[in-house]
Amino acid sequence: MSKKNIKAAIKDCIKQVNRHPQNAQMMYVAETRLVDGVKAISKVRDFPEMIVDEPPMLGGTDQGMTPAEVMLSALGTCQVIMHSAYAKMMGIELSELKITSYGDIDLQGMLATDDNICPGFTAINFDIQIVSPADNDRISQLIQLAQTHCPLLDTITRPTPVNSRTYHNGEMVSDTEAVMPPPGKPRPLDLSKGI
Repeated sequence: MSKKNIKAAIKDCIKQVNRHPQNAQMMYVAETRLVDGVKAISKVRDFPEMIVDEPPMLGGTDQGMTPAEVMLSALGTCQVIMHSAYAKMMGIELSELKITSYGDIDLQGMLATDDNICPGFTAINFDIQIVSPADNDRISQLIQLAQTHCPLLDTITRPTPVNSRTYHNGEMVSDTEAVMPPPGKPRPLDLSKGI
């Protein structure tokens, strides 16, 4: 889509949302199923399935990105899209835009070998590389706008309710909010039934 078409599409979307805010609510759906071992397939709309796997050291076959890499890729992609869209809205030319995301994780938390270590990322950082004829002030405005309106950055930086329903042989057996303990206070794990 050309720069002009992207700007027109975004302006039209803003106009429609302002005119009918009740229609602004959206729900995204992704279906993921186990294939074999720890390899999974994720399906979204009519796009090709995506393989998600783990490296051999974690029991996988390394046939796809890990879930952690998918999350970092999603964050980087969302950032690229937001920067690009707002640059077009602001009339800023981008010759190059690249985001590199980094996530630190301690496997002791995920492997349940230390209950004092969280299983998720302990830090997420990303580098934004922009090549543009725009001055530093305009680029700073762009970054501020893109980062304060990036849905994935917002989701991972504020408490977001997460709920799960579990079905066993077609019957719902639990419907709970997946309440995570505060950082540094992992939920006690009962290993009597295995991990």
